[in-house]
Amino acid sequence: MGRAAPALSSPRPAELRGASRAPRLPAGLLLALTLAVAAALRVWRLNDVGFNSDEAVYSGQAAAIATDPDLEEFFPVFRAHPLLFQTLLSLGFRVHLADGFERFAAAVLGVATVYLVYQLGRLLYGRRTGLLAALLMALMPYHVVVSRQVLLDGPMTLFATLTLVLFALYLTNHERLWLYAAGAAMGLTFLSKETSIVLLGGVYAFLALTPESGVRLRDLAVALGVMALVIAPFPLSLMLAGRAGTGESYLTWQLFRRPNHDWLFYPQTVPEVIGPLVLLAAVMGLWLLRRQASWRERLLLCWIAVPVAFFQLWPVKGFQYLLPIAPAVAVLAGRGLSGRWVSRPALGVLATATVAASLLIPTWNRIDGAARGSLLAGAGGVPGGREAGRWIDEHVPSGATLMTIGPSMANLVQFYGHRRAYGLSVSPNPLNRNPSYEPLPNPDQALRDNDVQYVVWDTFSASRSPKFASRLLRYAARYNGRAVHSEVLRAGGDRGLVARRPAIVVFEVRP
Repeated sequence: MGRAAPALSSPRPAELRGASRAPRLPAGLLLALTLAVAAALRVWRLNDVGFNSDEAVYSGQAAAIATDPDLEEFFPVFRAHPLLFQTLLSLGFRVHLADGFERFAAAVLGVATVYLVYQLGRLLYGRRTGLLAALLMALMPYHVVVSRQVLLDGPMTLFATLTLVLFALYLTNHERLWLYAAGAAMGLTFLSKETSIVLLGGVYAFLALTPESGVRLRDLAVALGVMALVIAPFPLSLMLAGRAGTGESYLTWQLFRRPNHDWLFYPQTVPEVIGPLVLLAAVMGLWLLRRQASWRERLLLCWIAVPVAFFQLWPVKGFQYLLPIAPAVAVLAGRGLSGRWVSRPALGVLATATVAASLLIPTWNRIDGAARGSLLAGAGGVPGGREAGRWIDEHVPSGATLMTIGPSMANLVQFYGHRRAYGLSVSPNPLNRNPSYEPLPNPDQALRDNDVQYVVWDTFSASRSPKFASRLLRYAARYNGRAVHSEVLRAGGDRGLVARRPAIVVFEVRP
């Protein structure tokens, strides 16, 4: 075997040497305080509002894996995505943990991501940068909001950051085991959510732009082989379960579905939730410390640029899709705040406090708004959904079938109400619907034959699909619909008065 290539750069970068003065408080204490803040923001009033549709689906899958008798008939194990996080959650269903443990598990993984951001910053630029990057990640609205929900993007970001840390360790000392470990971590990232495969493009771009990295093709092939071995259980389980077509159907639907947002969605949304001052600090650091530039910045920028370019071009856009770039942005911003240009400690403290405040205020508004039932995008669950579902579970006869405006409320009815529900807006054409959802081919006949006994109107689906909302209300009127239950939202009205408006209404219908 040949000799291992030398590490990319043994000397510490100039900005690291100039900014590595020991902080006045022990680094361990500062890190502990940062993690405590991260945990507090992620668990504050965590379960005041019930799940949203995606949370219900992933929790339902976890329950199905655990063979929960109340939920497995409504949520098939194999749907659109790999099952790493759902399998982890299934352990909670097996030991009968209290309601809401799913979000707590997501929050724990979010705090673990903050710790890995510290390790990444410390490895690349020193302890001070690591602490600042961890603080920014702990407060960042983008990561806080997503890691408070039962979504796959939080665990995906955890393992993606672990991959980046391990790859950086390999580039620092060229111990091949670190590269193989990075391959395994990338496999876990994929098993969290398959869209993370685009991060390999960032690694490829870095290697193409950094020929001096000395990565041997044989070692890279072994790392990719390790990644494939980690991923292999998922496609094997699909084949053994006879569900190999599930992933193919979902991919086909994603490739040919209509765009769900316009071209400006990410430019308008993501900078705001990452933090404008965080982005400014990262850019300032890149510019002011350009003479000390090294492979480190190239690695972080490639990790950011490839997913941004891919999802900007991809017609399907989601609020949380770009979350894996947040750790790299935080490290670059931490580098900017800890660089040698911060000549006076007081200036550095002021700059850090300003950036931190610019994150904490919008983060608090989002999580407190979610707890109070706000409809702010990305804030969390659906106000009233859990309560309506539980009413259905207690008052609607077992075996009854319900019709909702769309699949989102249908998922909540099935998760909390344990009754079969169909979304009116789900198209009978397989090319125009998510293959995970089952359509109601002839709603009028289903109501006329008494195959559907209840219809559910909700303001959230109605705002997105007014045509189907009107159609559902016409069905309710045509088939003698009688409102048997409603959930209301309280909102500020004129002159400071509190207005109450219906959020969810359950109608009993009869042919």
